[in-house]
Amino acid sequence: MSGIYDLDAAIRKVKDFPKEGILFYDITGILQTPEAFKYCIDTMVEKYVDEKIDAVAAIEARGFLFAAPFAERMNIPQILIRKAGKLPGETREKKFMLEYGEDVIQVHSSDVKAGSRVLLVDDLVATGGTLEAAGQLLQQLGAQVHGIFCVIGLPFLNYREKLKPFTVETLIEYNSE
Repeated sequence: MSGIYDLDAAIRKVKDFPKEGILFYDITGILQTPEAFKYCIDTMVEKYVDEKIDAVAAIEARGFLFAAPFAERMNIPQILIRKAGKLPGETREKKFMLEYGEDVIQVHSSDVKAGSRVLLVDDLVATGGTLEAAGQLLQQLGAQVHGIFCVIGLPFLNYREKLKPFTVETLIEYNSE
């Protein structure tokens, strides 16, 4: 096992970002601390190495940072899930509601293989809206979402309720702002 690492010490807490009253949990501190980043990737690999995962799908943009080294170490492809208009090929999209409006994510249709088991990765899960939409998009293309992995979870925002159909794993959770 990777052992225990104090991720909390590496995660920056930024008050009043992006707006007043929000405490932002910033993973850039993990990226500035090679031991913390290595711990995250090693733990992901250890958790999933014996499970049949055919691909890893990552949410733009910080999910890419954790999914790419994981995909390389697991010798599996990485699927990019991006905001609308960022992918050049034929895409499928999923609209979803945010607390302040609507957003759209897209994936290259050819990147998702029907019947494949896909791990969905992001840096942080708050309300779960983007991950729910991404999971549904992958399923619409015939993939099986094996689970969701995030470095940070904010369970006080009830993401587990929204993501009930999926198994969600996190490395660290914060129970309040």
